[in-house]
Amino acid sequence: MTTIDTYTQQEILSQPEAWVAALEILQDQRVGLQFFNPDRYAQVLFTGCGSTYYLALSAAALTQALTGQPGRAFPASELWLSSQTCYTAGRTLLVAVSRSGETTETLRACQAFLAEGRGDLITLCCYPDLPLAKMGTFNLVLPSGQEQSVAQTRAFSSLFLGTVALACLWSHRDDLFDSLSRLPEAGRRILEGYASLAAELGADEGLDRFYFLGSGPRFGLACELSLKMKEMSLSHSEPFHFLEFRHGPKSMVTSRTLAVGLRSSANAGPESAVLKDVTALGGRILTMGEESADGGRAVAFRSGLDEAVRDVLYLPVGQLIALERSLSKGLNPDRPTNLDTVVLLS
Repeated sequence: MTTIDTYTQQEILSQPEAWVAALEILQDQRVGLQFFNPDRYAQVLFTGCGSTYYLALSAAALTQALTGQPGRAFPASELWLSSQTCYTAGRTLLVAVSRSGETTETLRACQAFLAEGRGDLITLCCYPDLPLAKMGTFNLVLPSGQEQSVAQTRAFSSLFLGTVALACLWSHRDDLFDSLSRLPEAGRRILEGYASLAAELGADEGLDRFYFLGSGPRFGLACELSLKMKEMSLSHSEPFHFLEFRHGPKSMVTSRTLAVGLRSSANAGPESAVLKDVTALGGRILTMGEESADGGRAVAFRSGLDEAVRDVLYLPVGQLIALERSLSKGLNPDRPTNLDTVVLLS
């Protein structure tokens, strides 16, 4: 790993410890969170902006998969400005996620939701004294996700872990909730074992385009890792559902392509076939998943955890690749070009 010390590097590497602290809070709030079961509502909506919208995509998919209740995700600006396209009849459970707790679009979406009496609001953020942390019917604050960098890494994974815990509790899967305590150690092993691989790929000047592939709950994570690559390193990067990559995007594959596959166990066959397409076209691949994969480079979790709860493990190595590419290009990953930590509207 590059030895240049940045806030972003510290925040990526400290994620397992942040997860430990977040899980302690989630355990303490377990009974209160169980009250807001999706079967009490017509729908569950997740919302956020930027990274936390991508988090919402993953959270909604996982919640629906585990509970069987409808779950969808929208950017907060859509809930605020185009609510007629988002809400259905009946009471809604809205889960709003924001690292800072002061993003204007998220606050306005929540204010409108409450003013119109649409249902109950759960908020997740990292700062207890900022507006969002005081707005909800239930407010979940995870301070261990706090960051100094503009690009979210530790905050994203800590808040995402919060939504995974919600899905476990709402589906009455106490076994899955209890197994979350094993994630920090798995995260430490992955960071220690694959930091050098991330450094190698991030510094590789032979790569000029990156594609992150993920399906189901992993699509939102593919979007987030692609965003990290764009924000930190100003590189060409796009996310796709696995099989959608064949429907046009594969025309972009060259010998300078890296396709990063967030591979599931349930759909390993079809997803591996897409990655083989990439190599057949001359591109390179990095596979991430529970076990090693044939061909290309691979990150193997070997966590022993159920697929429903281990998705947070896809994040650290992908974040490190973006960090290393930023540093190799002489950029400052802590302060990406043209970006602010919080988007505030007048």
